[in-house]
Amino acid sequence: MTTLLFTHSLCLEHDTGDYHPECSDRLKAVLAALESEEFSLLLRDEAPRATMEQVMRAHPLEYIDLVLESVPDGPGLFHLDNDTMLSRASGEAALRAAGAGVAAVDAVALGQVRNCFCAVRPPGHHAEISTAMGFCLFNNAAIAALHARVAHGFQRVAVVDFDVHHGNGTQQILWDQPGTFYASTHQEHAFPETGQADETGGLGEVFNLPLPAGTGSADFREAFGDILIPRLRQFNPDFLIISAGFDAHAADPLAHLRLTGRDFGWITRQLLQVAEDHAGRRVVSLLEGGYDLRALADSTREHVRALMGY
Repeated sequence: MTTLLFTHSLCLEHDTGDYHPECSDRLKAVLAALESEEFSLLLRDEAPRATMEQVMRAHPLEYIDLVLESVPDGPGLFHLDNDTMLSRASGEAALRAAGAGVAAVDAVALGQVRNCFCAVRPPGHHAEISTAMGFCLFNNAAIAALHARVAHGFQRVAVVDFDVHHGNGTQQILWDQPGTFYASTHQEHAFPETGQADETGGLGEVFNLPLPAGTGSADFREAFGDILIPRLRQFNPDFLIISAGFDAHAADPLAHLRLTGRDFGWITRQLLQVAEDHAGRRVVSLLEGGYDLRALADSTREHVRALMGY
């Protein structure tokens, strides 16, 4: 068994307009980074379209209909807010992004592969139950987590989010979902101004580890390894989902943590060790943020190398 990559060409056609940081060049950089010889053993598949039933585990039908019915049927963009917009391909891209996470859970749960990486856009972790925001339409990680619970019967599903921005949407969706755990490292006082340490969840468990602007490799690794990882082990997950945002890189223009590409490889190996010890090695990773193209490509290579066992 090895690592499987899910992506889809429609994710490249989701148009966010000129000069938008969450653009198709991001996914092009990620896919180009995974074309070198060292990734020749990386399995690849096309992300399927998520069904309404699958998306409705995280979002009400009224909200799904609102997003899909707002998709323009010709040129031009429709703005859901100042940062989150729709183009002609956006509805299908969002359903493929969500479907990648669902298909990845299926492949890992059924033992077809060891783990999966979903190189998709739009990202998802800011999408709340009934609100699109922060470039996100449907919450891919939450949909995947709830699919693992409902469709495969996993009892303790963890989502770990190392994007530099707090995944407010994932936290909100999983807050009252029993058998789930959401943990996040993020820059404190950054968009979306959520994720304080005292936000601890309802029926689901929540653990936030906000870090001051300027936090570098050594302090991040100490916090992640000594604080977050023990909390994750205490939860004892039987399935692990990663919201893999690479915008905590020092080169990223949208925030101010100071990680390197190698840090993302280290983070991934820490999470893989937890999955090996507790979750039968079951891991699904989904692309979230990362807006400097060179840093994004480098960080993705480190992440996928670790997933593949390099």
